[in-house]
This record gives sequence, C-alpha cells and structure tokens, in this order.
Amino acid sequence: MKGIFWNSRGLSDLAKTKFLADTVREQSLDFIALMETGKKDFSQAMLNGLCGGRDFVWHWTEPHGRSGGILVGVNLDHIEVGGIEEGDFFVKFRLRDKKDGFKWVLIAVYGAAQPSFKEKFLTELVQACNKEKLPIMVGGDFNIIRNPSEKNNDKFNNRWPFLFNAIIDSLDLRELEMSGRKYTWANSLKNPTFEKLDRVLVSTEWEQYFPLATVVALSREISDHTPLLLSTGEVSSARTPPLFQFELGWLLREGFFELVSD
Repeated sequence: MKGIFWNSRGLSDLAKTKFLADTVREQSLDFIALMETGKKDFSQAMLNGLCGGRDFVWHWTEPHGRSGGILVGVNLDHIEVGGIEEGDFFVKFRLRDKKDGFKWVLIAVYGAAQPSFKEKFLTELVQACNKEKLPIMVGGDFNIIRNPSEKNNDKFNNRWPFLFNAIIDSLDLRELEMSGRKYTWANSLKNPTFEKLDRVLVSTEWEQYFPLATVVALSREISDHTPLLLSTGEVSSARTPPLFQFELGWLLREGFFELVSD
C-alpha cells in the first residue's frame, strides 16, 4: 500500500495537478491526502485529474477564510470505504483492504498555524483518535515541531511541543521515521526558517501489521511543504503473518543480520 500526505498550498497550479497524477501512476497510490487546498468545492473533472482518472472516492473540508481545507481520496480498486468523518482539523476514513481484509483508520490532519487555535486542534486530535478501536494512521501538516532539532534556529517555545508529545504518548502512537530530508517546510525569507511540520504517526497495531512501512520526503519545488510518500513495504502479494513480519522488521531495523554476517 502506498499513499501521499502533502500540504499543497493551493491547487490552482497545473504543475501540482500533474505532479499528483504522475505520482499516482508511478507509485500506484492507494490514497491521497492534501492539506491547505484553499478550495471550497471540486469538480469531478479536477478530481479525476488529480488521481489520473482512477476510481477514487473523495471527501473534503472547506478552508477557513483564505487558509486551510483538506482533501482526501481513496483508490476504490484496492480499498473499501466503511465510513467518513470530518472535524475542523481532520478528515477520517475507515478502510478495508480488499486484498487481505485488513481494517484500519486513515486520519488526515491540518493543524492550526495560529497559536490561538492550537489547543483546539490538539483537543480534536485526541477526540479523533481516542475512540477508535481499529489500527490508526494519522498524517499531514501538524504545524507543531516536536523538539528543537526539528528547527534550524534557536527560536523554540516548548509549550506546544510538550503538549504534542504528551498526546502522542497518551494515544500510544509512534512516528514513522522520515528519510530524504530533515525538514519539511521552509519560508521564503532571505535567511529562511526550516522546520519539520509534516509527519506520519501510527498506532502499535498498525505498525505491527506493517513493520516495514517507510516515509520518504519528496521534492518540494512546487510548494513550501514537502510531500511525504508512505509505503507499507510489502515484498510480495502474499503477506507474511503479522507477528513474524513484525519480528523480521525489528531485526532489520536493529541491524541483526548485519551483525550475524560480520
């Protein structure tokens, strides 16, 4: 399974539509989650363009003023949709993989950039995740860094990172390690600020089922945010039993086989 999380900073640029359509085709994406679309409505022609004409079901939230807006699409050739919910800061899909019947929850978030709304966003994040019984994946632009290393200067206020990390721990979520670059956002100043605002969090049950999952940061030439490509990393169509696959993934990450070969 593959999907993309991306703060596209609007969708009026044809280069963005082409990028998404090309990525859907090249990566065989199962879902697309876009943040800060800035659009109140989408024509079917535009949605078809975003997914390269594939059979996607879509749901979106309207922006607040000139900012915000979330658009999520799921490939119906591979996944069944059991239900859809939305909040001020999230869109949630309950999904079932047609290949193996695995049920899970996809939550795409766009966190508040303004400090006055961050508490509301974090409260809604807890509410969106806390009541779920199925394995969870939460991804998008959280607009909060987790520690000083996720910023390229020393202007660091620990209030929101402290609360964010506490919530991640309380929900028993873990962040999937990102490769490809250190930061996911930059402003356009002469001496720019770089931060890691975009990420993918998963529950223990989700990670145990997909222990080889990866997140790769792609090029951000057409937005100030980096698209994140998620892949669950299956090596064959016949999935390994979850427990064995979890142990194998842990051994690979810990370098066990490298130690043995030495």
